[in-house]
Amino acid sequence: MIRDTVREFAKKELEPQAAEIDQTMEFPAAALRQMGELGFLGIPFPSAYGGGDLDTVSFVLMIEELAGACGATTLSVAAHCSLCATPIYLFGSEAQKQKYLPDLLSGRKFGSFCLTEPHSGSDAAALTTTATRQGDHYVLNGSKMYVTNGGYAGTYVVFARTNNEVAKTQGISAFIVEREFPGLLIGKKENKLGLRASDTRQISFDSCRVPAANLLGRENDGFKYAMQILDGGRIGIGAMAVGLAQAALERAAAYSRERKAFGKTISEFQAIRWYLADMATEIHAARLMVQHAAQLRDAGQPFVKEAAMAKLFASEMAMRACTKAIQIFGGYGYLMDYPVERYWRDAKLTEIGEGTSEVQRMIISREVLKEW
Repeated sequence: MIRDTVREFAKKELEPQAAEIDQTMEFPAAALRQMGELGFLGIPFPSAYGGGDLDTVSFVLMIEELAGACGATTLSVAAHCSLCATPIYLFGSEAQKQKYLPDLLSGRKFGSFCLTEPHSGSDAAALTTTATRQGDHYVLNGSKMYVTNGGYAGTYVVFARTNNEVAKTQGISAFIVEREFPGLLIGKKENKLGLRASDTRQISFDSCRVPAANLLGRENDGFKYAMQILDGGRIGIGAMAVGLAQAALERAAAYSRERKAFGKTISEFQAIRWYLADMATEIHAARLMVQHAAQLRDAGQPFVKEAAMAKLFASEMAMRACTKAIQIFGGYGYLMDYPVERYWRDAKLTEIGEGTSEVQRMIISREVLKEW
């Protein structure tokens, strides 16, 4: 039911504009608001805050279907839900949930996650943005980069150092920062390889005053929160990779039945059939891995290893699948007249964002060594 509903919406509303906004880098604000009105943005959240009372499995089904139509819009949805609304839901006070979640889940406001800095990417605990307590406020100073939805968000979940006297992973706190707070500065839109319509910015804080009531969770527990959020977010990135790969497979299979060479359709050649077989098999495996990680999360069971596995396999699989799709299209696959080159460009981010493939291997091996 969810898959069919989202697929119909994505085919009608997202796919027709995907190529154009990839070139213009126009942020799909109207589509995101429409998804909020339809309840898509609230799928994994309780109805008490305007959500759909559904689960992570439902969420990843949505993400997969959206990604096949427009990767850029999908990334904006994933960041909005998994990286902004989710930490407020998991770690926020009841007052914070009541204040921020209804607007986020309805699409009236967009959300962002501010962790990465110019000199702290994979080593997130090396962040240098500071938050100094002054009376009933914290004063934030520093810069964040690669902030998805950064230029359009109304609500930012920001991580800053509140204690320099302890280990670097123990002195970080999380804050809910509103766009209107004085001192929040929005940088230029980044010109990216793929997912180009998904707004990516540098966000700076110049003595930005944040009410102490906007501390998210407990002071100095922010790094722990960030890691928990990324663990869950990786399931969504895996689903996005599956959706892009599935779209590439469908386009390549259809093209192979139409394109003729040497007197027959290229779908009759063994080389093409083996490409399609490998793509379909790996997509199926990745989809099952993503859904398994989602099921574990929904059941309240440990899922860190499985989420990292799903993201690692799905993202690298998507790059292989999209490369094969371009090869099946031949010279046409290299042209922007066909979408397979866009799928390839979009898929690359899934190997980098929310933890690179190398970081996923570190996480997986760490968890394996705990078990054995």
